[in-house]
Amino acid sequence: MFFNYLHNISFAAPQFFWLGLLVPLMIVWYIKKNAGSQAGMKVSSSKNFAGLTSWKNSFRHLPFLLRLVSIAFIIAALARPQTKTDEQQAAGEGVDIVLAIDVSGSMTAQDFIPNRMEAAKKVAQEFIDHRLTDRIAVVIFSGESFTQCPLTTDRAVLKAAVDNIRNGLLEDGTAIGDGLATSVDRLRNSKTKSKVVILLTDGENNGGLIGPTNAKEIAKAFGVKVYTIGVGTEGYAPFPVRTEMGVVMQQQKVTIDEKLLKEIASETGGKYFRAKDNAGLADIYKEIDGLEKSKVEISTLTRYTEKFFPFAIIAFGLLLLEFLLRFTVLKKFP
Repeated sequence: MFFNYLHNISFAAPQFFWLGLLVPLMIVWYIKKNAGSQAGMKVSSSKNFAGLTSWKNSFRHLPFLLRLVSIAFIIAALARPQTKTDEQQAAGEGVDIVLAIDVSGSMTAQDFIPNRMEAAKKVAQEFIDHRLTDRIAVVIFSGESFTQCPLTTDRAVLKAAVDNIRNGLLEDGTAIGDGLATSVDRLRNSKTKSKVVILLTDGENNGGLIGPTNAKEIAKAFGVKVYTIGVGTEGYAPFPVRTEMGVVMQQQKVTIDEKLLKEIASETGGKYFRAKDNAGLADIYKEIDGLEKSKVEISTLTRYTEKFFPFAIIAFGLLLLEFLLRFTVLKKFP
């Protein structure tokens, strides 16, 4: 138990360990003292004294040993044993980010593993884990848009909000303009210098109340940078379709309005990406993470806790035990 107590202990005044040189000097002194104080008598034979050794004689050196150990603990206490605790505090200017995720029916296509939507959710959660000082919001859109989670720094809440994203939560369709407009509205009152929307979709705008061009102009007016991501392989992708015989897979053409997404990104100061598989999508989020760096200052506060008291208590206990033994059961008589 005491050795567990010594874990992570350092000494603030190690120079006191030089006092340990007294221990061998005391041992030499004790040996010389006892060598010169041994009494003797002449007898014709020691045969009759065999087996008469006293238990006191066997333990006669115990008080001195206790004193040596107590001195060692006193020296250790003087060296000021202590433990160190480091507390890190992160401060700085973060980025306000909105993750706008398409939840239309086409996001269940299985050209990603297990499908586009689940792949998008996974990389979004990994992205959240890396943005320690940023406020992040989650917006979902299909034929309409909805704020899944407002701006927050609570990583657990954000990841839970992303995890709860499902197809069918909103009217089907692809309202890119509504999704972008709702995302910009989440950032409208933001006081940070850097405001970002990461808009992910796999289709062409085909609904909503606000056109993509108008939404783009609103983003520019509020100084919001938009990164756009087109999700889907080239050509055709397997898509689950419900029929009277159950769910069957059908090949559907991948149609992404890359011209529109490039225009939105370019005019707002962002960048357009095309993700064709899970690895490519993960790399895109990593690149955006590198492009939008937060200004973070990490300060470390070190706290020291003194641990000399147990050493002092043990030393006092050993000295007391030595005193009791020396003047009671192991007392010497002239």
